[in-house]
Amino acid sequence: MRIALVTDSTSDIPREHVQQMGVFVVPLYVHFKGSVYKDWVEITPAEIFEAVQAGAEPPTTSQPSPQDFKEVYQKALEQADHVLSIHISSKLSGTVQSAQLAASEFPGKVTVFDSQAASAGIGMLVSRAHEMLQAGRELPEILAELERIRADHRVRFTVATLEFLRRNGRIGGAQALLGTLLNIKPILEVRDGRVDAAGRARGEKKALAEMVRSFREWAQGREKIRVYFMYTADARAVENLRDAILSSGLPVEEVYTSEIGAVIASHAGPGTYGYYAYSL
Repeated sequence: MRIALVTDSTSDIPREHVQQMGVFVVPLYVHFKGSVYKDWVEITPAEIFEAVQAGAEPPTTSQPSPQDFKEVYQKALEQADHVLSIHISSKLSGTVQSAQLAASEFPGKVTVFDSQAASAGIGMLVSRAHEMLQAGRELPEILAELERIRADHRVRFTVATLEFLRRNGRIGGAQALLGTLLNIKPILEVRDGRVDAAGRARGEKKALAEMVRSFREWAQGREKIRVYFMYTADARAVENLRDAILSSGLPVEEVYTSEIGAVIASHAGPGTYGYYAYSL
């Protein structure tokens, strides 16, 4: 059975990897300054950050419509017998629901998988599915592997400013003000499909050290680890984390480092960086 892969733009897979894997990508939308833009197609995180810093209201975001998915599924099924559609956590976006509504119009031909992740966490599942398809694996085995990774991986990230989290309601204004005054950096994860606190540190160096410590703790006893690094707008933000993990002496393989797109960056803000990792 020929299987096509579909994902959404919040997977933040680098363009060259999308092209290499032949993945179909359905964009989410950014509503900003009176216009609607397709994520990764019509707007960049840098454009958003510059405008917000200049006084613009922060953007809102929305999922693709079922019609958006239907059109992509039709194209994919011209090349394949079945579609495996892997998307951002259903607890963070309505994207999975739109995909499922569209899939219902193709009975038995589309499988929608809720990654319970975001950004590189979706991308790592898409990459693993592609690898297994190239090896001739069947859909049930691929789904079992995706479920295994979904249940056992490590993700940590932090943000440079609490302002974007405050503006989109992730934390309260008083908490954001106090955190800024005390130079508190939250250490965040995606747990059970939701963004949650995994710790906090005072200052950039301690935040970096905590994320590396968490990685080392999780990595102990694992034989082969694949890691995906991510950042918003400026790749320099993730360099020290990347260097520390790749030089840790642990059995680590970097798959890629990717920029976080406009949809997720709208909520996280500039200077966000972190990683997703899983073991084989």
